[in-house]
Amino acid sequence: MSKLEITGGKRIRGIIDMHGAKNAVLPILAATILTKGVSVIHNCPKLKDVNVTVDILRFLGASVRREEHTLIIDSSGDLKSDIPENLMHELRSSIVFMGAILARCKKARISSPGGCELGPRPIDLHISSLRQLGVSVLETEDYLECDSKNSASGEIVLSFPSVGATENIMLFSCLMSGVTIIRNAAKEPEIVDLANFLNKMGARICGAGTDEIYIEGVETLNGTEYSIMPDRIATVTYLCCAAVTGGEIEIRRVNPNDLEACLECFIRCGCRIGIGKDRIFLRAPQRLKAIDFIETKPYPSFPTDAQSLFLAMLATADGKSIIRENIFKNRFNVAEALKEMGADITVSQQTALIRGKKRLKGANVSAPDLRGGAGLCIAALAANGVTQIDKVCYIDRGYEEIETYLQRLGAKVTRLD
Repeated sequence: MSKLEITGGKRIRGIIDMHGAKNAVLPILAATILTKGVSVIHNCPKLKDVNVTVDILRFLGASVRREEHTLIIDSSGDLKSDIPENLMHELRSSIVFMGAILARCKKARISSPGGCELGPRPIDLHISSLRQLGVSVLETEDYLECDSKNSASGEIVLSFPSVGATENIMLFSCLMSGVTIIRNAAKEPEIVDLANFLNKMGARICGAGTDEIYIEGVETLNGTEYSIMPDRIATVTYLCCAAVTGGEIEIRRVNPNDLEACLECFIRCGCRIGIGKDRIFLRAPQRLKAIDFIETKPYPSFPTDAQSLFLAMLATADGKSIIRENIFKNRFNVAEALKEMGADITVSQQTALIRGKKRLKGANVSAPDLRGGAGLCIAALAANGVTQIDKVCYIDRGYEEIETYLQRLGAKVTRLD
């Protein structure tokens, strides 16, 4: 198993181009099975989660070919309607295949998804939403048996703006007659990216990016060519790397409008932010200021995916910071590893109190999950000495060759196999 070895004290500075978004590419790849044609998807990052999604597509019967950052998917043949347990358990986002398979095959058999252990992420919203559209869902101990032969369009009001549930309803409703309405829908940019892709295939979706989405079903969808949006969470990660080391960075091929809540927090930390049409520039002070209070909420508020990143960054800020986590119960898992590096963090229920220290210390730590692992990279850059981060497989789920990007920015980092 790989480790990352990071020597702290190097000032991060330079220019990088951002890769495609993990949270956008996975549902779009699932959507390619809705057409009996060929889809060409550009700006596909080379991630572990993308590799697992490709394995699922191939198991279902699609042909997939990669050419650098482009995937060519041919789903014109007959497809299977089930996904084996070993593939489903590789990542949480595999649940979006449920809506796509149901739309294509009229039945689906899947097991519970896997992924990072961030606490309960019930799929009740997915199941209840599909049932409201007439889908029969039989829950056994290990599998969900779904049948859509009696389904019909309708109106769904989500009790929580779940990204995954919104995506599943969109995927399932595209090929169903009538109009389906999602109220209290998730508004994340990745939802907009999925809608844009589906509409380019011939779907009729409007309202994506608002809390009400309308899907008018069509008979067939066509293969198309599309480019994945830039990864906003990876963008925040590299901004944190520069900020925590007193550095400066320019990140190109990004959409600054997707990051307003995070950019505001960087400004509160004392960073100077410059924004262009498709780029962000950050220059950090010698030492960051603490932030009195941050809380995670659905988009467009501060994202839960950035919480571990700021937790690590604020561990060296001047003063006390408070972060409240409202989305995932175990998102503070990384706090224990950060404390091994000398951070002063007290977690009580869903709130963390961070008393910033001037420097952290190198240590041997393990990534508890994807974003927690990225947070440890941020902390290691600001630490005295050498840090070794184990379980890099978590980080590889959402970051394309993170050591290469950091090396381009002046960090001393090595992957140890």
